[in-house]
Amino acid sequence: MRATERLLERVAAPLDRALLWIVLGLLALGLLTLYSANVEAPARVSAQAANIGLALAVMWVAAQMPPQQLMRWALPAYVVGVLLLVAVALFGDVRNGARRWLPIGIGSVQPSEVMKIAMPLMLAWYFHKHEAALRLRDYALAALLLAAPTLLIARQPDLGTSLLVAAAGFYVIFLAGLPWKILFGFGLAGAASLPLIWSVMHDYQRRRILTLLDPTEDPLGAGYHIIQSTIAVGSGGIAGKGWLKGTQTHLEFIPERSTDFIFAVFSEEFGLIGNLLLLVLYLALVMRGLMIAVNAPTFFARLLAGAITLTFFTYAFVNMGMVSGILPVVGVPLPFVSYGGTALVTLFLGVGILMSINGHRTLVQT
Repeated sequence: MRATERLLERVAAPLDRALLWIVLGLLALGLLTLYSANVEAPARVSAQAANIGLALAVMWVAAQMPPQQLMRWALPAYVVGVLLLVAVALFGDVRNGARRWLPIGIGSVQPSEVMKIAMPLMLAWYFHKHEAALRLRDYALAALLLAAPTLLIARQPDLGTSLLVAAAGFYVIFLAGLPWKILFGFGLAGAASLPLIWSVMHDYQRRRILTLLDPTEDPLGAGYHIIQSTIAVGSGGIAGKGWLKGTQTHLEFIPERSTDFIFAVFSEEFGLIGNLLLLVLYLALVMRGLMIAVNAPTFFARLLAGAITLTFFTYAFVNMGMVSGILPVVGVPLPFVSYGGTALVTLFLGVGILMSINGHRTLVQT
């Protein structure tokens, strides 16, 4: 008995208890909602449980690694990620009109997911290396390092993932001390380039933006997703209709109800009270991550922890905004709640890195 307790303590030693409990709370809500969304196909819940097991193992392994080891892997991870994206462009499988998957014999992988972690890892390493004397050219080079994989992902096309990768890289650049006047200049340049961006967007991407402005213009086509999801969110009321009692869900009005639009299922069944609980958990996740970033002992660790934490926030904000009809539909999952294997493993890898930074803080300081 004591041997078992010692083994459990050794296994749990590198894990941040607060962060772990927050994530487990989100997973529990996700499994409840996923079961309701797939009550007639429980195999998907079993598959998600397997995904969670793999993701937790990845988190534990990442938590064991000291930040110095992560730093050594930054450049190789970035280079391999970019090469895989190039391979996708040349040899990738085409599914639903998008070339995002790379066949590997026994299955396929989505290399763009790798860049969600490799990108902030690379930029944090780069700024740490030049911490003593950061100049404007360092920020410019960092922007180029960010632009290359972002454009490769965007042309697949995968607008949602490209935005998340771009956000993860931008957070590192911003936290590294990007001057406000340069940030303001980029904002003006971005606003001025909107006509050019519009001209090079795919037709379906333009339709998503136009549908956001007026989804009723095409209620059975491009506007169907937003109309049905907002009906589900609003019909939940204060306390929701109850678990397994969502009519929009079980009459199959909600599209992609296991993945991108699972928040609509949750909102319909658990209502405003459930949504507040979900927001509290996400807020706790972000606050805990930022506390780890503030207390990190090195510049590299602070940048990496801050970028990963703010990326979690971006995931949740974009998905909830998309489902609620205040942002365009871009295909971003609700973190730790939506069904998915690769995305879930990537999220838990980020959690594991946060735990690594926090767990090795004392060792590095001494």
